[in-house]
Amino acid sequence: MTATKAVGTATRKTTAVSTPAAQATTSTRRPWIKKTPVEVVLDQIRKQEEKVSELREDLTREERELSKLQQAKKILEST
Repeated sequence: MTATKAVGTATRKTTAVSTPAAQATTSTRRPWIKKTPVEVVLDQIRKQEEKVSELREDLTREERELSKLQQAKKILEST
């Protein structure tokens, strides 16, 4: 039980450090703006489209690499 109390005490000390004055000097975050459910879904769609686009580019790159390796395989097998 002593270890549990020590952890709780340490937690209190760390929360005491994050006072509003300390946060104001180190805060570089933008203020939170509440989004509507429609905006949330549209944002998810946009992120998914970006992810799919990146994956397509990666797939194209990998297919080119595979093609090169297959050509090298044909050359090696022919000799």
